[in-house]
Amino acid sequence: MMSAPATKTLVERLPRVRGRLTANVPLGPLTWFRVGGAAEVMFRPADADDLAAFLAMKPADVPVTVMGVASNLLIRDGGIPGVVIRLGRGFVDISVQGNRVTAGAGALDLNVAITARDAGVGGLEFLSGIPGTVGGGLRMNAGAYGAEFKNVLRRVSALDPAGAPQDLPAAALGLAYRHCALPDDWIFVEAEFEGKGEDPGEIGKRMGDIQAAREASQPIRARTGGSTFANPPGMKAWELIDKAGCRGLKRGGATISQKHANFLINEGDATAADLEGLGEEVRRRVFETSGVVLDWEIRRIGRPLPGLEVAP
Repeated sequence: MMSAPATKTLVERLPRVRGRLTANVPLGPLTWFRVGGAAEVMFRPADADDLAAFLAMKPADVPVTVMGVASNLLIRDGGIPGVVIRLGRGFVDISVQGNRVTAGAGALDLNVAITARDAGVGGLEFLSGIPGTVGGGLRMNAGAYGAEFKNVLRRVSALDPAGAPQDLPAAALGLAYRHCALPDDWIFVEAEFEGKGEDPGEIGKRMGDIQAAREASQPIRARTGGSTFANPPGMKAWELIDKAGCRGLKRGGATISQKHANFLINEGDATAADLEGLGEEVRRRVFETSGVVLDWEIRRIGRPLPGLEVAP
């Protein structure tokens, strides 16, 4: 009697690529929070063509999640099923032509700001205050210090779920406060920004001011994920959190920063469930004291471990 054929692993079901496919990759060490489970498979595409071919040929039932430097991301303790795509070297180039700066989706916002400064392109220095990548910034219309992506964005290049390349003007993204209307299953690969010609020294001074302000007001050397909650219209999330008595609040290894009340901190041994649970407790207390429902700015993805589910 013949035995039944072995079930193929996910890696074996995926198309051949020029980049790297790796099974069971721990994601915690790759995130700013330093928590989270493993990726069932991680794909590091060689370039946009490699990524497009993969999307076109992958089995339809395999979910895909895109991950940058995970500066504003909380990955749950049970990890992420399917394929996690991490954009690396093939997506970090930055070039300048006149007052226009073109950057790959994997480029760090800080590096875009530095490149623009060195080329005498002003108006992009606020990017130095956003600790993430261009792709992540596009997905949430990231902003800081009085400016946001939609103010300087001209166009983007993206791949649709079938891997077909799409060039879109900025207006097609429907960018609003911490919001992008482009479907989540589209993947950004490049963006073009436009600034204005200025003296590099003056741009550098403004970048220095931004860095000093961040150092003074934010726990940037802690294991954190940036601003936890979006500011409600006409309000500041940190003030609502403070008034609800949540500054310094703890759960397991997680705490609310004493320095800035809108920052969750992993004190060293927190789980993702600790951090998410503490965030939900803050939302509950803020609603009880002010009637305001805070919306998460941090993106929370993946599966909880059994018994560690967090109720909203």
